Amino acid sequence: MKPFLRILLPAAVCGLLLGACTQRQTTLKFMSYNIRNGRGIDNVQDLGRVAEIINRTAPDIVALQELDSVTGRMAGRFIPGELGEMTGMHARFCRAIDYDGGAYGVGLLSRDEPLAVRRIPLPGREESRVLFVAEFPDYVVCVTHLSLTPEDQRASLPIIRTVTDTCRKPVLLAGDFNMKVAKTVLDGLDGAFRPLSDTTQMTFPSGKPSIRIDYILGRGLPESAVVTERQVDTSTVASDHCPLWVSLAWKK
Repeated sequence: MKPFLRILLPAAVCGLLLGACTQRQTTLKFMSYNIRNGRGIDNVQDLGRVAEIINRTAPDIVALQELDSVTGRMAGRFIPGELGEMTGMHARFCRAIDYDGGAYGVGLLSRDEPLAVRRIPLPGREESRVLFVAEFPDYVVCVTHLSLTPEDQRASLPIIRTVTDTCRKPVLLAGDFNMKVAKTVLDGLDGAFRPLSDTTQMTFPSGKPSIRIDYILGRGLPESAVVTERQVDTSTVASDHCPLWVSLAWKK
């Protein structure tokens, strides 16, 4: 073998091994939960029950809907912050409307602090709605709670699609869409997202769910991405919605 080949071949092998060794695996457990401020289907107000479900599931990210921030009806309590303290997670809140001396909207719990967050207004004639966008090192999380009005629901989906068109990382979208047909949601997003949660399982009302209005969707995930777990918890009555979560893994 010529001398330069003796040098080149080991160098090439080392380069291949280094590439294999430095490839990272990203794993993520992502939950979505409309908590109704901790008021259960039994009308008992107990935020501790919500925190217990989150702690038992041990997600990395929780997309939250129906949260109060220092409102009179919740005695000035900052609900996301309380949940953050009870779960040991970072808490973020995104206002949809001003309400009773404070605000009402959606939020996020996360093991790591977001790099950046954005608030995107969405239509809602009965009350204004919002898309909360949070960027993390390996992905972007979007949380929403769409209008009860079908026209506003349909108008919101292209806005979400346009906002996420600009993301250069995988996007995870979750929330209460108030839409019973998964295909209508996916078509409204113009095929940009795929379902990650099990769209055959019902999510509302808790205890005895009969319709599906809560979803976890993904966009731009690597080809290596796999869903290793899908779950809807129909056993808890801590809210009028069932919590749902997925576990994902992909190589980067």
